[in-house]
Amino acid sequence: MSLMEKIKEGELTVGSWITLAHPAIAEIMSKAGFDWLAVDLEHSVITIREAEELIRVISLAGVTPLVRLTSNNPDLIKRVMDAGSHGVIVPMVKSAEDAVIAVESVKYPPVGKRGVGLARAQGYGTEFKEYLKTTISGKTTEDLLSWGKNQAYLALGNLLTVCANEKIDSCPMEGFIPEKYDEVLGLKEKNLSSVLVLPVGYRAEDDIMTHQKKVRKNIDEIVIDIS
Repeated sequence: MSLMEKIKEGELTVGSWITLAHPAIAEIMSKAGFDWLAVDLEHSVITIREAEELIRVISLAGVTPLVRLTSNNPDLIKRVMDAGSHGVIVPMVKSAEDAVIAVESVKYPPVGKRGVGLARAQGYGTEFKEYLKTTISGKTTEDLLSWGKNQAYLALGNLLTVCANEKIDSCPMEGFIPEKYDEVLGLKEKNLSSVLVLPVGYRAEDDIMTHQKKVRKNIDEIVIDIS
């Protein structure tokens, strides 16, 4: 049973701290029967590189590696998570805003803001699919629906661009009844649901809007140049 499963079941877990960078220390402690071991960056001189070595030793021994950070720093959180830490202990969290920053730094969008890397945590790319499955399995149904909807909007943006390039008319719509679409298309049986509608085609010649002047904003009004 994993550490997360034990916590969810309300089981007692026992762990300890590592403040010395020698891998042998981590190896010895990993054989002592602990559920987790936390590499302490806050109260030691352990570097990120040394922390990764300790995380590797702990993980290979079948113990859950955690890291106590020096501060609530998103960049630091990302680096230790990519190094293979299963979680972080964040010091000096004094407000709800601090807690949100910490959680967003650990989790991938749409729940968080963590960037995707191909480091040790993801098997240097070879185990990324499995790593992503593990990450997604920890999301709530609401989180997954939000994530899926965002993916649909990304596809929508690509399709709108293609239509514009091919001079095909398209019009994204949200003013529809998803349940009716699901019923007509039989989506429920496929464990799918409607998110948006995008009619694609050519306007009828008798459409009163066909020959109206199109609105095209200046690129400076819709694009922010930060260079």
